[in-house]
Amino acid sequence: MGLVVKSEVGESVKKKGMRASGTLYDALDKKVAELIGAAVARAKANGRQTVMAQDV
Repeated sequence: MGLVVKSEVGESVKKKGMRASGTLYDALDKKVAELIGAAVARAKANGRQTVMAQDV
């Protein structure tokens, strides 16, 4: 799906002295998609059409 920027994630991991496996990016994409889905559901449940930080 491509929700995370691989170069940014890789650089962040590298700054912490580690390497990122190729599977990390797919796992992060999946987790981010789940977070977005839950945030959208919460916003809808609260009668809003705008997803806000408080929905995450």
